[in-house]
Amino acid sequence: MSRIIVYQLLPRLFGNSNANCVAGGTIEQNGCGKFNDITPKALRAIRNLGITHVWYTGVIEHTTRTDYSQYGIESTHPATVKGEAGSPYAIKDYYDNDPDLAVNVEKRREEFRALIERTHKAGMKVIMDFIPNHVARHYKSDNRPEGTYDFGEFDDKNAFFVGHNNFYYLGEQSYGCNIDATDCATGPYDENPLRATGNDCFGSPSRNDWYDTVKLNYGIDYRSGNRQFSPVPNTWVKMLKILQYWAAQGVDGFRCDMIEMTPVEFWQWAVPKIKEQHKGIIFIGEIYQPHIYRTFIKDGCFDYLYDKVGLYDTLKGVMSGQTSADNITCTLQQTADIRENMLTFLENHDEQRIASDFFAAKAERALAAAIVSVAIGKQPFMLYAGQELGERGMDKEGYSGVDGRTTIFDYWSVDTLRRWKGDGSYNTANLTAEEQALQAFYAKLLNLANSSEALKEGEFYDLQYANRDYEAYDYTHQYSFLRGSKNELLLTVTNFSNTARECKVTIPEEAYAYFGLSSSNKKSEAIELLSGEKMEILLNPAEKISVKIEANSGVIIKIV
Repeated sequence: MSRIIVYQLLPRLFGNSNANCVAGGTIEQNGCGKFNDITPKALRAIRNLGITHVWYTGVIEHTTRTDYSQYGIESTHPATVKGEAGSPYAIKDYYDNDPDLAVNVEKRREEFRALIERTHKAGMKVIMDFIPNHVARHYKSDNRPEGTYDFGEFDDKNAFFVGHNNFYYLGEQSYGCNIDATDCATGPYDENPLRATGNDCFGSPSRNDWYDTVKLNYGIDYRSGNRQFSPVPNTWVKMLKILQYWAAQGVDGFRCDMIEMTPVEFWQWAVPKIKEQHKGIIFIGEIYQPHIYRTFIKDGCFDYLYDKVGLYDTLKGVMSGQTSADNITCTLQQTADIRENMLTFLENHDEQRIASDFFAAKAERALAAAIVSVAIGKQPFMLYAGQELGERGMDKEGYSGVDGRTTIFDYWSVDTLRRWKGDGSYNTANLTAEEQALQAFYAKLLNLANSSEALKEGEFYDLQYANRDYEAYDYTHQYSFLRGSKNELLLTVTNFSNTARECKVTIPEEAYAYFGLSSSNKKSEAIELLSGEKMEILLNPAEKISVKIEANSGVIIKIV
């Protein structure tokens, strides 16, 4: 079984070739990537990076300021839309694809299914978003299957909480006391009665709230704390049907948004039903509360969880010089029993780009962190489109502004991805030498995750505890470990310092016993897997292994 390597991309951005976008521009001004832009050549190029799964972000119909009323899609009041394009997490119709992404709007669902088929043909699987906690304020399904009903269609709107209601009703409160409720429209947005906002705002939302969404009721009365799960809440039934609908389209997995904001009992009820009907389908959970990780894996039946409040935060701290590399050991120990369930990453749409001025300023400063994220275990790793090219995320796109992130709210084009695409060939002709080298590094590392037996299925052994001689090994900036399988032993040493280092690594006797190694007084040939450089190493616990490492980088040495 292959290790999972995920490539996250927003079709809206990935295929857009407009090099002259304007801040806050409309779809007519800035253009928009389409499903059809993700061609067989694009998919082969992605697969060559070592990718096994593509997470297509923003493929479900969501709120937008673009008018599609001529296609029978109701327009959304601009006061409830973030940016011109709108948030992919303010779902307007759970049974439809986003019209922005279709060449032929009337054929948008067929174009998405064709993309699924192309992705499968390219040897990869498809992941899509599932947003359980909230929907758009203007939710209306034009494509719901026969026998299904819209959220809120049969709600008792006079009560804050009723078990079968889909929403929480707040009575005569006004919408957005700190929001322009007109926002270029002919009249103000009015919601009567007002409903609770997606980020658990049980009052009038402000500009800092998720004001474009409304929270769904999963059977929890947030005023009394009561939990009413019997009979099965209507929201559970609706959400299960939505999961079944997309799984039937050929989707291979769901990245589930903010799972901690919905009760684990729902997942415990729904996920096994999907997995029984669709063998091999996976569930990835976005979550930020470590104390409930195991509950969502064991009871919630999730395959993988975000390793954000853990490895990501620690590596970011090490990269920025705010914490010691020694803390990686402590971080990994905290999730040692569920390590294979923790999806690692260094970028996604919520986080700042590594190369942005808000993070590391240079993409090359993350090479050591990338090696650790991929090589420490059998867990999945996720790459965000453009990360492998050093995308900086420093554009002023419109709603997002200059924040070090690539916008998810605006019509925009990503410089590095656009140049990689070129005329559609997806080659390196328009990339700088630095971008080519960075892409080659990620391709080498990610392909090793499945071509190296030890990285794919080997055991992990942390070496930090055995390397406390600061003169020989700077444990505040260096981190090392072993991965071993039946036929392969790898020594990985990383350097988070901004200068090249030569360190001497001790492999203790306990590690020899753990991997069943025999010591020797004779040097044996070894090879550094990222560069292909050959060297000689003496396998003896009494001898330190001398390793040269470039700044912010690392080596993976195959010694057996």
